Amino acid sequence: MDLRIGVTQSPREVSVELPDDTDREALKAQIDAALTGAVDVLWVTDKKNRQVAVSAAKIAYVEIGTAEGDRKIGFGG
Repeated sequence: MDLRIGVTQSPREVSVELPDDTDREALKAQIDAALTGAVDVLWVTDKKNRQVAVSAAKIAYVEIGTAEGDRKIGFGG
């Protein structure tokens, strides 16, 4: 699963590849907590067990998606 986080005042986004067994609802709860100010930092652990932190005050947007290999290209249906 991919997680992309837009950061204010930065032209690039933070892209994190999460383990396939990541609980989507638990992740959304973590993101909600950061966006509502319940926590100051959003911490996520990537596929290689590295931890990534993003200041909650700097989050512009969050996109949760499938892994890169699962994306379809072209007009196929």
